Amino acid sequence: MRTRQIVRSLVGAAAGALAGALLSLAVAPAAAAGPSAAPASTGSAVTVSGRGEFADMRFTVNQTKGLTDRAVTVSWTGGTPTTFAGTDFKTDFVQIMQCWGDDDGTVPSDPGPSRTQCEYGASPTTDRSNWPGNGYDDTRAVVYRAKPGNYGQDDTYGSTMPYGLGEVPFKAVDGTVITSGTQNNKLFNHSTTNEIDFARTGADGTGSEIFETQTVSEAPQLGCGSPITHGDGTVSGRSCWLVIVPQGHLDLDGAPYEDQTQVNAGSPVSSTNWKNRIAVPLDFNPVGASCKIGAKEQDTTGSELVAEAMTSWQARLCGTGTVYGFTQLGDSDTRARITSGADTLGFVSRPLGSDDGTAGPPGTVTYAPVALSGVVIGFSIERQPGSTATAEQKALAGTRFTGMKLNPRLIAKLLTESYRNSPWGAVKTVYKNGTDTLTAATGYGWALHNPPGLLSDPEFVALNPDYANQSIAENPSTDTDLEVALGHTDAARQLWNYVLADKDARRFLAGVPDPNGMQVNPYYSTNADLNPTGSAFTAARDDYPKADPWSTIPPGSAQATVKQGMTDFRPYVDDMLFAAVHARRGDQLWKSSWDANANPPVWKSPGPQNVGQRFQLVVTDAASAARYGLQTAGLLNSAGHYVTPTPAALTAAARSATGRPAVVPVTASQPAAYPLAMLVNAVVRPGVLKAADRTSYAALLRYAAQAGQRTGIELGDLPLGYAPLNSAMRARTLAAAKQLATYKGGAADGGSATSGTGDDGNGAGTTAGGAGTGSGSGTGAGAGTTAPSAAASPGPHGSTAPDLISTAAGLTPADPVVPLRLALPIGAGLGALTGLIAPFAAGWRPRGAAAALSGAPAFVRRTTRRLGRRFRR
Repeated sequence: MRTRQIVRSLVGAAAGALAGALLSLAVAPAAAAGPSAAPASTGSAVTVSGRGEFADMRFTVNQTKGLTDRAVTVSWTGGTPTTFAGTDFKTDFVQIMQCWGDDDGTVPSDPGPSRTQCEYGASPTTDRSNWPGNGYDDTRAVVYRAKPGNYGQDDTYGSTMPYGLGEVPFKAVDGTVITSGTQNNKLFNHSTTNEIDFARTGADGTGSEIFETQTVSEAPQLGCGSPITHGDGTVSGRSCWLVIVPQGHLDLDGAPYEDQTQVNAGSPVSSTNWKNRIAVPLDFNPVGASCKIGAKEQDTTGSELVAEAMTSWQARLCGTGTVYGFTQLGDSDTRARITSGADTLGFVSRPLGSDDGTAGPPGTVTYAPVALSGVVIGFSIERQPGSTATAEQKALAGTRFTGMKLNPRLIAKLLTESYRNSPWGAVKTVYKNGTDTLTAATGYGWALHNPPGLLSDPEFVALNPDYANQSIAENPSTDTDLEVALGHTDAARQLWNYVLADKDARRFLAGVPDPNGMQVNPYYSTNADLNPTGSAFTAARDDYPKADPWSTIPPGSAQATVKQGMTDFRPYVDDMLFAAVHARRGDQLWKSSWDANANPPVWKSPGPQNVGQRFQLVVTDAASAARYGLQTAGLLNSAGHYVTPTPAALTAAARSATGRPAVVPVTASQPAAYPLAMLVNAVVRPGVLKAADRTSYAALLRYAAQAGQRTGIELGDLPLGYAPLNSAMRARTLAAAKQLATYKGGAADGGSATSGTGDDGNGAGTTAGGAGTGSGSGTGAGAGTTAPSAAASPGPHGSTAPDLISTAAGLTPADPVVPLRLALPIGAGLGALTGLIAPFAAGWRPRGAAAALSGAPAFVRRTTRRLGRRFRR
């Protein structure tokens, strides 16, 4: 589904992704976690009326212009509550799809496309046991009738087929026509379509759905956003349509369905249903339109946290005559490249020389704050009330949860594979003589008394009573673990630091059960006496290891012959953006379906989670969560408040930033502070750059500090999911830009110092290498002196000393709490093996000198944001 390629630089149209930032995340900063992803109107919202039976309904699309691959919200009022036949949608529901083409002229009062040009009908072709469709309302299948007398039938297609059965063909933008097998065709299928087959209307007549608009990159058959060059030389993207088809409860004669024993609704693209369609034009940014050919290219590299912002800024900066390419790269690798002398500008959240086995470079190093965002726990979870649910809970069945509270210990449980059903199959239920008993595999007795997953954890339910009484299968595809990205990042380090800053979480990792008796998975214990490997797990780290070596043939797969392990149950994703994409689509990454008929037999994905049964819990960044419409958890901060990543909460956290470059602590003292806020700094070594490059990078910094801090959805703005830098930080970045442009120092190995930029202790500026200390001019919040580089004053760093973490209030991660080693000889042997291979499984890469010697470009994941989607090799 993803094109992977090397792209030299990210250019013009890539900036269209900015329009994808959609959520304000605006909740009172210190308030309890609540709805944090209700997409705000963007200035291009459109409200339209229904027709015919649905004339009283009003439908609103929150954004219709400047689109790219992203999420928009479709909401409605004035409907009739949805009814069900068992679990199948029966009457009064809404269906949504994306279409291409010009107005077909059939409804002058409501222009719209031909029904043959809409992407719809890709419902599951196998395992429909839990699917809520009847095979007509979720496909393009129709019954031909010259004068349709039944709701949902057709007057055109199927007339030549036996018994009048046929399919509404699909015509692609390139002219390809598919007339049969449309349910699983070569252009789109259940795993790739963005159609919404079923959206319910609540008891109050309202409803809403989050819809992913797709560009030509994701849906070539629609061609949305394909560049169109006009006579005056301007370029625009091909427009498309969002089509809404409400399904009702009346037959064509206006009376209720005659046969109430079955679901009567037919395909939304049948001629009868299509008469009620509502079409909303969608304007897309052009995909692939580039900056001027031959323009100067200036490379930048680094943190994923700045990627959305750079995507936006690049297009606007094309007008300067310079193409600012961006290469997304792990933070430690970025520091290694800059330290080893790469002539580029990097984006980092921690200083050079702060990784294990490394030291800062000689010479002048300039830091400048450019973006303030954060790591988030994003989620998309639909209510599935069980038999014990209250009437109020049952009335909300199928709707999304909008809030969640998490504390550090709960996150520790999710990161350490500690829920009973995380090592899937290690604990089984044995039925004998009318009773059921839990039995554990050797070495997994610790899991017997742990909750199966997050939703059954008393600690979680106490914080989130709305989640009580749910009937959700607890397994690796739902609530036992977090979906995380592969590789080494400062974002991962920040999340682990958040865990380690909390006494209760540290005690849990060290082996102390929580108040309800839940224990840590021993392979993640920071107490060597408990860890089967014989060594303490190092939690001060910048990756997400799969430390448990458990593997098995999953229960219920009698024919399967291939074992699965922890990386199969909960696979890694490429990065935080893709975590958000998968969560929005409800992708089940666990290949849990054994295909015995394949050659050779293999595990396969069962496809996206069914509507009304989606459960996604991921680690992503605030900008990606905003772009794809994810809710974000409120996290417990040091002041005792649960806070979501609003701009105000990010700004409050940044007030506690210290050091050069400024690092935001997870223990920020502000009551309204979001604890996983992160400040991204540009870093450059002026002495290794040519004068022209210094001038070019200075221009980028000036833009980032000025126009680039204006929040909005226009090209060049700061995307939602970021907080604008305060005036002092912007002043420091402008001062750094000036120093970079006017740099007169010597070569990189000369150690020549330049004047520094002072601040109030939480900023950036230029630092000098060697033993010298620059003098500050006081630009920004106050006068001061610059700090020497890491080479001049090396200190604790890396896994041995997490940044800005105080453990004085409780056990440190290394404190043993149980004096006796667990008697797990088999597990210890497997654990020792895991200790050797886990770094590689978690995306280990050489650091420091090793990285420099091996050649940093080998680690580069080249990325481009073509309308916001990243492509990589």
